[in-house]
Amino acid sequence: MKVKWTRLGLVFFLLLSIVMTGCFIWQYSLPKLNSVDEVMVNDGQGEEMCPRFPEPVPLQHPIPILKEALEKVDGLLRQSINATYLPAISAIVIFNDSVLWNGNFGKRNGSDPFSPPPNEYTVYRIASLSKIFPALMLYKMWEEGSVASLDDPLEKYMGDFSIKNPLGKRGDFDPNSKPDGSSNILERKARTSTVTLRRMASQLSGLPRRLRSTTLLWRGTTQAAINLLQDDVLVADPGTKCHYSNLAFSLLGHVLAERVAGVKYQRWVNENILNALGMEDTGFDITAEVQSQMAVGVYPSGQTAPLYDLGWYRPSGQMFSTVADMAKLGMALLGAYTRPLLRPDTTKTMLTPLYRCDKSYFANQTGTPWEVDEVLGYELVQKAGELDGYAATFSLVPRLKLGLVILMAGAKPKDEDFVTKAYSFLIPAMESAFRDAPRILNPPPNPSPYEGYFTYGNMTFYEIRAGEDGVLIMQQFGPQVDTTVPAEYRTIRLSYLQDRVFRVVFEKEYPCVLRVNSASVSLENQDRQLFNFYSFNRKGLSPGFDAPGLNTYRVFRITRKPFFSK
Repeated sequence: MKVKWTRLGLVFFLLLSIVMTGCFIWQYSLPKLNSVDEVMVNDGQGEEMCPRFPEPVPLQHPIPILKEALEKVDGLLRQSINATYLPAISAIVIFNDSVLWNGNFGKRNGSDPFSPPPNEYTVYRIASLSKIFPALMLYKMWEEGSVASLDDPLEKYMGDFSIKNPLGKRGDFDPNSKPDGSSNILERKARTSTVTLRRMASQLSGLPRRLRSTTLLWRGTTQAAINLLQDDVLVADPGTKCHYSNLAFSLLGHVLAERVAGVKYQRWVNENILNALGMEDTGFDITAEVQSQMAVGVYPSGQTAPLYDLGWYRPSGQMFSTVADMAKLGMALLGAYTRPLLRPDTTKTMLTPLYRCDKSYFANQTGTPWEVDEVLGYELVQKAGELDGYAATFSLVPRLKLGLVILMAGAKPKDEDFVTKAYSFLIPAMESAFRDAPRILNPPPNPSPYEGYFTYGNMTFYEIRAGEDGVLIMQQFGPQVDTTVPAEYRTIRLSYLQDRVFRVVFEKEYPCVLRVNSASVSLENQDRQLFNFYSFNRKGLSPGFDAPGLNTYRVFRITRKPFFSK
């Protein structure tokens, strides 16, 4: 096969595209560089390396930089112990399905000089971390089909639920209302914005913090709660403002258990979550046996805090647990635990932020049931809680498959953000470990159908062959290849995923933007992109492939390597 290039055609082509790193002519820009820029590029100064967010890969320990980061986390918590107001801390760091570090500090009973230190099985009250479980209940029921939609209105399950919403768009003055401002129930429901299940699980329901005329020790029933709400008022139009509500989570848990599952909330959680994950030291009832395993909670004064029962508000704050048990939950939400709880797509939905909060709220975004902030460019999904004598945080960085649990007996220091500071140590170390770890590339079951020569628009040409390990190697050739591009970026490797689909893998750290002469091209745009090869023809060969993420289609096989005239 012979291909001729006219001078005009070649100039026209070069104006349209820049050959990029032994791959396609995709997603590029051609900004002119001044002499200063060129000097910087040539000297290799100021070069940003990618991937910016390295993909989690299996790690081989020991990793010195990670060990150093974990020692900093250890020191951070160890120096925070105070015999009076924070006598005990237990913490654990997880990556995927493994424990990276476990630290226990202080004494289980700060007032007893002979008290032993806590360990990973020491029990703490977890306060508002309890709210994770009504949210899990909602997603589990949705996944199983007993709840049709996450956005079902509460009225679907409690037909007599009603609450005033003067802030809703349809809550304006009603000329047909009675002189005292009241109206019949049908009119009131028609004007009320929807309190949905998902909004209840994400602090977006607009429901008050708790039922009027009640405390967290209230021992009423769900029906009594509904009756109390009928003449109450929403504090925000549902779905428009982040507002913390213990009432919303307690009502959600009880309604789903009693009206959907037909059992008590505590029983459903025990059978469907705690038993399923093997969380043997987690529960609701603080018996004498449980108390004997607990760290003793204290007020800032050092006075021992009572272990009172939250009654009807149990779903929002009653539970106790250990860092070992909460690590199991973290692994399950990271999709790595040996006992899966939710399907991957369900878990992904649950970990996705829902709404950006205004500055008056204590988190940037809210989720189900998460407070979501950003640390070093990563979404930090967490739930924090405090209850007389105890404080707790449960946090995940899903993109890094990283988690941290901190349980405390005592008062959390107001001027110290343990979670953000710990991740400021952990995230750079994990990024470095991932970048330095060897990449695992998968060869296809049979490389032969993919090997050969291909062309894109009869302008750029590629050879695909199998390496010694069977992994496909793709290299560009032809008159357009710019030899000023470093050799390692003119060849790429394709890791097999499934069903004729491969992924571009850069085995080492690379420049985010590669500068060649007067052009700049993005290697970051190519990294991890998918190649979808066409179904095999009668000869058992793939006729070509697409790269949809790069908007590149119809790269066709040619019968033999072409010859190019000068």
